[in-house]
Amino acid sequence: MTRVIFVDGKEVEVPPEYTLLQACEAAGAEVPRFCFHDRLSIAGNCRMCLVEVKGGPPKPTASCAMNVRDLRPGPNGEAPEIFTKTPMVKKAREGVMEFLLINHPLDCPICDQGGECDLQDQAMAYGVDASRYGENKRAVEDKYIGPLVKTIMTRCIHCTRCVRFTTEVCGVADLGLIGRGEDAEITSYLENALSSEMQGNVVDLCPVGALTHKPYAFKARPWELKKTETIDVMDALGSAIRVDTRGREVMRVLPRLNEAVNEEWISDKTRYIWDGLKTQRLDRPYARVDGKLTPVSWGEAFARIAEKVKATKPERIGALVGQLTSVEEIFALKQLMDGLGVKNTDCRYPNSPLDPALGRASYLFNSTVAGIEEADAILLIGTNPRKEAPVLNARIRKRYAMGGVHIGVIGEEADLTYPYAYLGAGPDSLAKLADHMPAKAERPMVIVGQGALNRADGAAVLALAAKVAQAVGAVREDWNGFNILHTEAAQVGALDVGFVPGEGGLSTGAMLEPGALDVMFLLGVDEVNVPDGAFVVYQGTHGDRGAHRADVILPGATYTEKSGTWVNTEGRVQLGERAGFPPGEAREDWAILRALSAQLDAQLGYDSLGELRAALYAAYPAMAEIDGIPAAGREGVGNAAALGGTVDDAAFRNAVADFYLTNPIARASATMAECSALAKARTAEAAE
Repeated sequence: MTRVIFVDGKEVEVPPEYTLLQACEAAGAEVPRFCFHDRLSIAGNCRMCLVEVKGGPPKPTASCAMNVRDLRPGPNGEAPEIFTKTPMVKKAREGVMEFLLINHPLDCPICDQGGECDLQDQAMAYGVDASRYGENKRAVEDKYIGPLVKTIMTRCIHCTRCVRFTTEVCGVADLGLIGRGEDAEITSYLENALSSEMQGNVVDLCPVGALTHKPYAFKARPWELKKTETIDVMDALGSAIRVDTRGREVMRVLPRLNEAVNEEWISDKTRYIWDGLKTQRLDRPYARVDGKLTPVSWGEAFARIAEKVKATKPERIGALVGQLTSVEEIFALKQLMDGLGVKNTDCRYPNSPLDPALGRASYLFNSTVAGIEEADAILLIGTNPRKEAPVLNARIRKRYAMGGVHIGVIGEEADLTYPYAYLGAGPDSLAKLADHMPAKAERPMVIVGQGALNRADGAAVLALAAKVAQAVGAVREDWNGFNILHTEAAQVGALDVGFVPGEGGLSTGAMLEPGALDVMFLLGVDEVNVPDGAFVVYQGTHGDRGAHRADVILPGATYTEKSGTWVNTEGRVQLGERAGFPPGEAREDWAILRALSAQLDAQLGYDSLGELRAALYAAYPAMAEIDGIPAAGREGVGNAAALGGTVDDAAFRNAVADFYLTNPIARASATMAECSALAKARTAEAAE
């Protein structure tokens, strides 16, 4: 059902639940605003969006706070009329702007919001060129709200966007407005640090310079920066981001709009990781000489690897890929290992039961991230999405706020920002679960975390979760609610291209047994402990655990320094673009593997990224469906349910213990280290 209204004389048909502001935008009329935001509740407190309603009160109306359904027709049944450009509206907006600027400081030359400031833009478009007020401006003390968000509260215009975001989207009531009138101030409780993993988004929401990025303070101006649209790899969600660079240096990371994945939010790790991109970097090849890592040339590094590989049987060689790796280099490494006759390849944690042989549906987030909003019952098994994928957790909270959903948890108890029914700690609770799911759930959803799978009985837990999903009707012709939540950006892409053990090959756990292998290739692998005895070739970006264990180090490129493909947890193929170049002698990973293959007498058949992608698309056509989700079917869930096995009594442990230090880039970041220390202190304080 829609209603016909006129906006500045233009007829438009809109739903009755639209606000007048949305109706005006649908008609192409521009209405200024400070407090209104599409994803937040309506506050109606900035009064900048005033319009004139024909037949309404003889004063302007706040268009964000009135619905189309509330408009009255004319005396003869004429359609309601709204005006956005009349003298009354113009005068009212000028008055509002004048009031907003009474106490606003003249900080524009030193304000990090300069050039991207809504107040600046709207003062130019809707304000006046002089003020009638000669009194002293009000000053407000700056507040400490953590290491990420800098406050200059004298600039605050009390739009309360930050308050509504932290409360409604993050689910953490950290911020609030105290005082009244001239004494009103936005602050956190006792000036504590914000506790949300998505707090950086308040800076994007702030229409003035009251909240800015503390790590970015006084670093650059927006017009100095080159902007590159790419994909985030800090978790498996694949959020759409924009990387801003100046020269070779990444200066900041901002979110892009993608309704299907991250809407317009990103996590703090995604946003503030950038200082870790330039510290502890590997910028030249190294080889271990007399027990010490020593800089060498590329030729010498390749010669050492070739000598060792050629002297070793294929069954004594293995390869692992890490969490930030793109599909292109995984594919190149797979072809190199195939050329050498090596079957010992894997991309999974020890004991993980995920296997492409079962079918894609057995390891994907099948309902898609947007599908969370359709679920009416959600079961979380062995996962804490707040730490493993904060933006996805915000989507679950959004579904909770819509009402009519039951949420249950089996695993560790934690504050997920929404209430849930705690159903148990381990597999025994999962086995009894069918009785606890709402009988009338039309679209039930089961979300299985890596904490439930990366254990000795992982296959049995996967089978049990798939059986529960089938029992409660989560897998049907029109709905597949069986979901695996990954924590690593590279995992799904590696499974899609089959980077798992070949026939008779060793899995990750078997490869990491003492004496199992003589030569190991680690492509960005930093989260496992390689036993002594093996000759380790580490290809990566930072001086992290993998580099410390290596016998030869080949310096690669980070996700901002190469063009690559990643597949997110729902199976969406995404393309990331290069924003800068790797430092020193470091090179893109596929190019290193191509050069190494020639030395190993197993030369790869491509000399450019375009040729590599042509080979990848020929072998795996689904990888060419950029921004698409290739069909996965439903048989994978049935195959997973048929795995069988016996579960043990051990409780599930979440895969991510410290949200801020999950990968080499994060561990090299001073900002992330500060956030991690603060989170640990907060946890210790809560425990007391």
